[in-house]
Amino acid sequence: MSRPRFRLPSWLPIDPYVLALLATVGLAALLPVSGGAADAVGGASMGAVALLFFLYGARLSTKEAVDGVRHWRLHTTVLMATFVVFPLLGLAASRGLQPWALTPELATGLLFLCLVPSTVQSSIAFTSIARGNVPAAICAGSFSSVIGIFATPLLAALLLGGQTGGFSPDAVFRVALQLLAPFIAGQLLRRWIVRFLDRHRALLSYVDRGSILLVVYSAFSAGMTAGVWQRITPQRLGVLLLVAAVLLTVMLCLTWYAAKWLGFGRADGIAIQFAGSKKSLAAGLPMASVLFGADASLAVLPLMLFHQLQLLVGAVLAKRHAAAAGPAPLPEPTPEPAN
Repeated sequence: MSRPRFRLPSWLPIDPYVLALLATVGLAALLPVSGGAADAVGGASMGAVALLFFLYGARLSTKEAVDGVRHWRLHTTVLMATFVVFPLLGLAASRGLQPWALTPELATGLLFLCLVPSTVQSSIAFTSIARGNVPAAICAGSFSSVIGIFATPLLAALLLGGQTGGFSPDAVFRVALQLLAPFIAGQLLRRWIVRFLDRHRALLSYVDRGSILLVVYSAFSAGMTAGVWQRITPQRLGVLLLVAAVLLTVMLCLTWYAAKWLGFGRADGIAIQFAGSKKSLAAGLPMASVLFGADASLAVLPLMLFHQLQLLVGAVLAKRHAAAAGPAPLPEPTPEPAN
């Protein structure tokens, strides 16, 4: 007789990958690497980031991207929310809350959270549950990820400034080398490797997630060695969680009512709300490792908190949208063949 597997309650959608991230943070706290081992882990982390963005480029279908441009008003709305409204809110919050509520490091991380692109997977999942425009959510998330490779470093240079040590030509070259060059290489080689990627999609998902875990371990090990966590109190973390919750609530409301004001229908409005209010942990973590180096451990903390909040709130909101839409339509009956 098989033993029943443990399952989390449906109303508590904690992402198992978030638990893996927290376990990685705990491992870095207990067993941080230093010296030569830290150099080796750091080098492996840089290679993992390059591999991630190579796979992002190889998986993006150029045809799907071109087809999605037809819905340009929806995608423009999502991009404005992601790369204009979010950064403005983050800039106001980070400047207004430091140093009395947040340390400069946490305020920088909060602003960085607002600069990363939207997520793809959860936007699609929640849009589907809510019975919104799923193809639009797919394209919107994909466009945001691609544009984020350019926009996030440029916005970081503009808004973070000296907080990231400045954006020297060397820093720009490192960002291009680690993020943009592998992405372009993936696009160029896509026609020859796309079938291999499709056949091994499940295995490559483990490569993706394992690479990000390595990036997290490297960043948090560097933070432990440098003693940055000694400057963070539980009260500051509580304030950070509250600020992330307020930021998510504001963006969910803004995207929903802006979609209505712009004349979008219900299905499009749902896609705009979910794609325009989300932030990608998968894209943000490797970007932070390139932009912040040894300070990445604190820079990604707000993003990790926001990621779990958007999953919890998004699951509840998607079910409410589905309930408000009424029962799902029945499929059309298949006509019987003529005798």
